[in-house]
Amino acid sequence: MPLSGMTGFGRVEGALEAWSWAVEARSVNGRNLEVRFRGPPGFEGLERTTREAAQGRFQRGQVTVGVQARRAEGLAPVRVNLDQVARYLDAGRDLLDSGRAAPPSLDGLLALRGVIEAADGESDPEALARIEAAMSASILAALDGLKAARDAEGAALSDVLSGLVDRIGGLTAQAAALAGEQPAVLKERFERRMRELVGDPAGLEDRIVQEAAALAVKADVREELDRLSGHVEAARALIASDGAVGRRLDFLTQEFMREANTLCSKSALSALTAVGLELKATIEQLREQVQNVE
Repeated sequence: MPLSGMTGFGRVEGALEAWSWAVEARSVNGRNLEVRFRGPPGFEGLERTTREAAQGRFQRGQVTVGVQARRAEGLAPVRVNLDQVARYLDAGRDLLDSGRAAPPSLDGLLALRGVIEAADGESDPEALARIEAAMSASILAALDGLKAARDAEGAALSDVLSGLVDRIGGLTAQAAALAGEQPAVLKERFERRMRELVGDPAGLEDRIVQEAAALAVKADVREELDRLSGHVEAARALIASDGAVGRRLDFLTQEFMREANTLCSKSALSALTAVGLELKATIEQLREQVQNVE
């Protein structure tokens, strides 16, 4: 499976018998897979279908699926609430018996609130099952559309990530070239400072060499550069690999930044510091892009 993103959208419409519906599936980035569902009452099985289908297609991200359904007007079954009719008649019985009110007409009774009710749900269980199955198929199609959108985003991200990793590799090579100049610069800087402070006593040159060597050891960035080069190769391998690699790439960007920070702290050259800062900025760009990789 190629690199996949975590942002996308899919929509499918459907209809069967008296029902019509629209399914929308969307997702944003997230550390884990979180599935949210909202559907019409009376079709409780749709939520399980949605969760199982999403788990089979995605490993990370906040996935939201909504189903809006309605029955065609004029086709919904209705019923007369006889209990409500009886309550209205009982309430007006004294008026009827005393002759202060005329007997109610049928159309008058039917117009009273609560007398005419729409029946809840589908009266035929088999019809209900057919409609739910059709809605489920639309949900699967919408999730397929969402997956296609996420895969397309992943393809675009792959090129962006590869470019940033190449940039990090290039900056690491620049830093390696500059790092070789540090021992001589440290020795010259320390020697100049010592001569300013103590002049030119006997044995100063040997002391300068010893102290400069110690400073060079502390400022040695070869380990950091080696680890940065290794991280570059690891990142390239992850980008080219199959499966969900977002978590591993996210961890790798943290390791990149750790080495870049140490490089800057050890730098004794303004040029090397500038490369280190550019390296940190590029790593931060990589980290932002990796947040949307599944």
